Amino acid sequence: MTIPIRNAMPDRVSGLGVPRGMDAVRITAQQRFARARAPLAMALLLAGCGRNAGERPARAPPQTTITALIWAPDWPEEMQRVAAEFSRENPSIKVNLQFMIGNSVEANLKPKVAANKLPDLISINPNDYAATLADQGVLTDVGQSAAWNNMLDTLKGDWSTAKGKHYGIAGGVAATLMYYNKEMFARAGILAPPTDFEQFLLVCEQLKKAGFTPVMWNGGFPNILANGPFSFGFANNVIAGTPDWKARMAAGTLDLDTPRGADIFAKIKLVAARGYAQPGYMRGDYEEGIRLFTEGKTAMAFHGTWASGRLMHGKGFHTGVFIPPWNARGQTVVPVIGSETGFAVCETKNKVAATKFLEYIFGRGFPLQQNKRQNISPLKRVQGAVLGDPQITAYIAAVGAYPVTASPYYSFLPAGTIDMLHPLLQDVLYGKVTARQAAHDLDQSIKNEARKTRN
Repeated sequence: MTIPIRNAMPDRVSGLGVPRGMDAVRITAQQRFARARAPLAMALLLAGCGRNAGERPARAPPQTTITALIWAPDWPEEMQRVAAEFSRENPSIKVNLQFMIGNSVEANLKPKVAANKLPDLISINPNDYAATLADQGVLTDVGQSAAWNNMLDTLKGDWSTAKGKHYGIAGGVAATLMYYNKEMFARAGILAPPTDFEQFLLVCEQLKKAGFTPVMWNGGFPNILANGPFSFGFANNVIAGTPDWKARMAAGTLDLDTPRGADIFAKIKLVAARGYAQPGYMRGDYEEGIRLFTEGKTAMAFHGTWASGRLMHGKGFHTGVFIPPWNARGQTVVPVIGSETGFAVCETKNKVAATKFLEYIFGRGFPLQQNKRQNISPLKRVQGAVLGDPQITAYIAAVGAYPVTASPYYSFLPAGTIDMLHPLLQDVLYGKVTARQAAHDLDQSIKNEARKTRN
């Protein structure tokens, strides 16, 4: 029996060739798929809109690179840490740290100034050379900075020009002093430190006879000889008897070609000539000088408070300090105390960023370098712990109360004279020039610099 099939020949729907019965099924499935896909598409659309509108990759802040030229003969690692911490806290500012070389700050700066290729932040000394740069507009006035306001008032005069510009911040309170090995002194039968130069020579002789090297002499790094025995010689031979010495030096009328001027150099030569300095003292550089004392190889070190963190912590002995007795018997010693080499900002396009770094050096960054050096802070308030030895603190308080004091040589000599003094000191020790010839050369250099300033 044949059963008839209804609509055996399918109708066509919309010309698609889809059987009418299957058409309903397929459209329904497509609709369900479309409905299921719609929320996902909307979510993706919204997510895309959200990325474009609200999650656009953050634009990196403009990067400023500042160049800092720093004098840090025995603490470069600490300065690198200060710079790294500053950049970590201020990611938009990178510090290109460079270190000065040679024997003086001025010798590093003068070529930069002459070529008009100034760093953004520099180490600088508080002297006429720096003051001239400030008055010429080379250095930025930092008188409105927090670091300036926080600096000890007693130091601010060192960093101010006659025209009222404030050009730098002291790295610390600087004094040169004699560090001594208490155990060596006791074993040599020395009961008390000497109080005049004649006694000093006797102490050296007593130490030598006991088998000790009396004193460390930095012949290979004359900067320390200039800070120590030269500065003390100038203080006690010139400043002590010439109240108006600064005015005379500026006018070119200070006479140093004299027996007292020659005696400054003669004392330095005498200590070495009598065998009181270490063997090979003309090769003794900055680092070796400190190491010789801290390892107990010399009984004394004529050095600065800026290195007390190492010199006060010798290996296996106790360290004491006393005022270098560069005075004649019966005369009051004139000690040396003033500002350490400090920091200044140059008038460059990056001076705002450099000033920010200056503030950090004397703010959160100060303990990062002071804790190693253990120098005397130049600040009224310090952000963090300050380390130091009570003997150094007491020394600074004591010499600060003296009726007459002198500054370190880098604070009062003309820049040209600073540069010639270092090799001159070495020539005296080598015997290439006499003490009297050295006094003549020093005298002529200072007078020539005064003439240049007047012209």
